[in-house]
Amino acid sequence: MTAIGSTRNDNPWGALAAQAPQRDTNLGQADFLRLMTEQLKHQDPLNPLDNTQFLGQLAQFSTVQGIGDMQAAMGSMASVMESDQALRAAALVGHDALVDAETVGLAKGAGMSGEILADASGPLTVEIVDAAGATVRRLELESDGADPVPFAWDGRADDGSVAPAGEYTIRATAGAGEDTRSLQARLAAKVESVSIEATGLVLNLEGLGSHPLSSVRRVG
Repeated sequence: MTAIGSTRNDNPWGALAAQAPQRDTNLGQADFLRLMTEQLKHQDPLNPLDNTQFLGQLAQFSTVQGIGDMQAAMGSMASVMESDQALRAAALVGHDALVDAETVGLAKGAGMSGEILADASGPLTVEIVDAAGATVRRLELESDGADPVPFAWDGRADDGSVAPAGEYTIRATAGAGEDTRSLQARLAAKVESVSIEATGLVLNLEGLGSHPLSSVRRVG
């Protein structure tokens, strides 16, 4: 059976206590000066407060108050900087961002673009690998030196067929035989939205997921 509470207040003192305003227990400047005045009024005339002790107490209060003011100012400054950074990052929505990544989720027939960080001049091989580990497309590029080499994939396999939807990984290598070495890839993706996380601003990229703003290498 559902209990129905009585409308009669059996403890009026508890209600008054609950409505009583909370007292501020922080020591302000006026409180400190009042205490110092009372201390001077009630000090021992035969053993008065030493000037050094008096100045030391003033210095301690000034230091504590200064630290509190500085913390408040730094908090306000951090809030303003975060808001400004969020506004700047919001302007990136709809643009392409280049980030360090090797795997991307694509729709059927959707291509991708990016760049390979070459470490020397010479031929480069870029393989587009599906989730099963099979090479869908192989691209041959040429590097003029230790510079980024752009690449683009049109979303088609080597036989000309349209690649299905799924996750694809970029594998870039240079050299041949025992001299074969892996190279780092960067992928470009559209910025869909911006999130403000505890760790900072995060860009939500199409097909690449979430990446911190600090990981963005270039915005186009």
